[in-house]
Amino acid sequence: MSGNLINTSDELNALLADNRHHSLVAVDTEFRRRDTFFPQVALVQLCWGETAYLVDPLQLEDLAALRRFLVDPEQTKLIHSASEDLEVFSHWLGILPAPLFDTQRAAALVGLGSGLSYRALVAEFFDIDLPKDETQSDWLQRPLTSAQAEYAAQDVSYLHPMGAQLRDRAAALNRLDWVLEEGARMRPGGRAPITKFKTAYRLSPNQQKALAELVEWRDEEARRRDRPRSWILNDKVVMAAARELPRSVRELSNIEDMPQGLVRRAGDDLVARIVSAADDPLPVSPQLIPKPLSGEQRSRLGALSERLKAIAESMDVPPEVLMPKADLEHLIRQEADASLPAPDAWTGWREATVLEPLRQWLGERTA
Repeated sequence: MSGNLINTSDELNALLADNRHHSLVAVDTEFRRRDTFFPQVALVQLCWGETAYLVDPLQLEDLAALRRFLVDPEQTKLIHSASEDLEVFSHWLGILPAPLFDTQRAAALVGLGSGLSYRALVAEFFDIDLPKDETQSDWLQRPLTSAQAEYAAQDVSYLHPMGAQLRDRAAALNRLDWVLEEGARMRPGGRAPITKFKTAYRLSPNQQKALAELVEWRDEEARRRDRPRSWILNDKVVMAAARELPRSVRELSNIEDMPQGLVRRAGDDLVARIVSAADDPLPVSPQLIPKPLSGEQRSRLGALSERLKAIAESMDVPPEVLMPKADLEHLIRQEADASLPAPDAWTGWREATVLEPLRQWLGERTA
């Protein structure tokens, strides 16, 4: 099972044209991300049913047909745990696949479990233990080895029939629209980078504003230079700079482990940003740097978690799929601050099925 190699734009265009009549297509990518901010696309795998096709993006000159294919509303794209693939397509092609059917999310919504790996799902559906020897191999090397080609082909050859079965299960439970809605809502990037700083709430308001500016600056630099965030400035130094609030290049240079090359290259700009942010009278959004819940709020969170479990059990869906703990905490915080915006995930099927019952339950307890 090595897959058919597609090495030219003409071959790819013909392949896509020949398979336009299919309603489902399995899609996967291989990429490298060792010393860059953005993933470097190395392979795109496609399967419409029986044959896996391995598309070499390093050889393609014309990407127009591929872009059209990935957003064709008549072909649902089956992708497993799609977040990293979305990053690949967003950076490389400037688009996101749609309609998107994420088989990991679908498995959770039909009661198979939360966060299941592709390998685990293949074992569940086909009683096959897939090898994982090539997971960390160099996908940018050419030619691909036979082991790499086989591994890449398996990533879509099982995905297609598995996705078809998951689609049928979701439809039988009247949850197919839920899965597609989840796919339409998915975006690359995840939570804001500042949320990694778990102790940021302990900083003063001025320090928090400086931290937010430092994190934003680092992200801009990482994107501009296409280097990992930690290569620009590691988290420890970012937090130290936020605490010390340097108001001169000399003070910035004296921060422990501050890269001196960075100080020479960007010290003036960085200090100016820190000072401007720290002196800004507007506070950082409490959604970005939330305070820990109070004792009473933690008690309500525990009771709310139990209520969510009851809803989840009635649906045979893991509770964290319906609403992760961070969202439950946000719901508790909204009781005290109605101005906090609701996450996008609270709309659609989740609003009526999960959010409204939880809010009603909270209201009854308050009354």
